[in-house]
Amino acid sequence: MAKRRPVGNLLALAVLTVVVQRPMHPYEMASVLRARGKDQDMPIKWGSLYTVVRNLEKHGLLEAVESGRQGARPERTVYGVTEAGRREADDWTRELLSTPLREPSSFEAGLSVMGGLGPDEVAPLLRQRLELLEGQIETERQALEAERGQLPRLFLVESEYALAMREAQARWVRSLLAELDGGTFPDLDAWRAYHRTGDLPPGLAHLAERGGTEEGPTEED
Repeated sequence: MAKRRPVGNLLALAVLTVVVQRPMHPYEMASVLRARGKDQDMPIKWGSLYTVVRNLEKHGLLEAVESGRQGARPERTVYGVTEAGRREADDWTRELLSTPLREPSSFEAGLSVMGGLGPDEVAPLLRQRLELLEGQIETERQALEAERGQLPRLFLVESEYALAMREAQARWVRSLLAELDGGTFPDLDAWRAYHRTGDLPPGLAHLAERGGTEEGPTEED
């Protein structure tokens, strides 16, 4: 189970790992994060970044080390990481690398209710998804190759992972489509018949009836 963090926004971790190198003002933090391609992983907007910085300071993970003004520009506060902030960044990073978390995706949600549509409608939708995935994969491959000459691999591993996950999803969708198109998906005829007649197959009808009649937890539970 993931720990409850004083500032749980992942942008907070990105800020801590940047400021741990040297004190910076928020505008500089945003510039460094964008230069490292972190804006591909999370939105880096001035308002949300400033809120995260203030919350990190509030919880003693960052501290103001310098404040000054140049000409007519607004006053800029430079923040440094505290010892507590260093420990938080290290501990959080260890947790993210070592502990798999259940993170349901919108695609999983769609798959969980896929039976509400007929297989003859689902298959074209999956083909549409696969086509979009293949386009995204090609774009990400090209972007990754372009970045290889500009950034150390240390700053590209998350892009490599994201590409690998998208490629894995495309393979899985392609496999599911092959079952639907080839007629080898289990109970495909019953699924199709349900959408033609409105009558649930016996096995599914039993499950639906059981789900509707079982008692839920009581207040004492």
